[in-house]
Amino acid sequence: MTLRPWQRRLFWSLAALAILALLAWALRPAPVPVSVARVTAAPFVDSVIEEGRTRLRDTWNVSVPIAGYLQRVLLEVGDEVEQGQPLFLLEPSPAPALDPRSRQQAEDALQAAEARLAAARANLETTRAERRFAEAEFERYRTLHQRNLVSTADLDQRRSQRDRQRAIESAAAASVEAARFEVESARAVLAVASGQRDDAEHPALAVRAPISGTVLTRYRCCEGSVAAGERILELGSLADLEIQVDLLSMDAVRVRPGMAVRLTGWGGEEALAGVVRRIEPAGFTRVSALGVDEQRVPVIVDFAEEVDPAALGLGSGFRVDAEFLVWEADEVLQLPTSALFRADGEWAVFRVEEARARRVPVTPGRRSGLVTQVLEGVDAGDLIITHPGERVAEGVRVRVDD
Repeated sequence: MTLRPWQRRLFWSLAALAILALLAWALRPAPVPVSVARVTAAPFVDSVIEEGRTRLRDTWNVSVPIAGYLQRVLLEVGDEVEQGQPLFLLEPSPAPALDPRSRQQAEDALQAAEARLAAARANLETTRAERRFAEAEFERYRTLHQRNLVSTADLDQRRSQRDRQRAIESAAAASVEAARFEVESARAVLAVASGQRDDAEHPALAVRAPISGTVLTRYRCCEGSVAAGERILELGSLADLEIQVDLLSMDAVRVRPGMAVRLTGWGGEEALAGVVRRIEPAGFTRVSALGVDEQRVPVIVDFAEEVDPAALGLGSGFRVDAEFLVWEADEVLQLPTSALFRADGEWAVFRVEEARARRVPVTPGRRSGLVTQVLEGVDAGDLIITHPGERVAEGVRVRVDD
């Protein structure tokens, strides 16, 4: 069949258009693969999560009241004590051991003291004999005076001699006592050998517990000399356990006393309840793991009344994760925070419509971790693109990755 000229021209024109359409279809950009999420209306919790440490509200450091010799401390960390219970015993400080020269001098001093004691006792016997003679003389003169055989002056003289001999005897007895004490002192010096003492002769001072609680730290266990004020034990009551959380200052201003706290990461399966007791007014600077200076504020959290941390095995210095519940609601429109981006000075998201990306301005609200509240701009069920890259733009065809 022979085609007419106009038919041939039409045929080749249609063929060229078909080829051009096929080339345009083959060269068109492929859809951009994207990950998506749906806008949902679900319970929303605006919280601040930070790591904290348990601590005791009050602790008691039991120290040595005076210098002395500490007996071995038998209490160990974790032991329970009652108020008034003896914690440790303190003896007088031992005298230093004697070197050979000092010992020889002490032995000579003892012998000299014993010699003075013997002389004092002999002198006492002499004065006793003279006192007895003076008393006998006085009795004889008194009898003679009653018979008018001697004068009153002679009787008074014998009385004076008797009284003088009694006083001399008393002085001699005192000299014996003084000499005996000198002997005992010299013997005590010699009794010291390498700083050892007889426990029976040196009663110990018992230092007692100021409270009923638990031994937290034992600074000293072994016996030996101690100085006044040296710490021996640290006591505390686990019933007064609390939590210190160092929040960033920008988060601390959102926290208020009485705010509920959810405690996790303490080692148990269930979360514990807590409440903010105090936000300290002074912050401090801490260097983060990345080397950045951070301003931190200590926040003190109490366990709820129904929580017994001691029964759960918690102690001082234990790690917990504290979640401060700043705000919460049941039905809140929310989307992943990763879907938000800034465009033309406002927040926006890409919504998937008919396999194409459409930029939609939104008004975000509160943020909590990986999700953000949306006040307006999208509806529940809308499919939005998360982590939009540089290839995603207004009207670009997209392919949803599974």
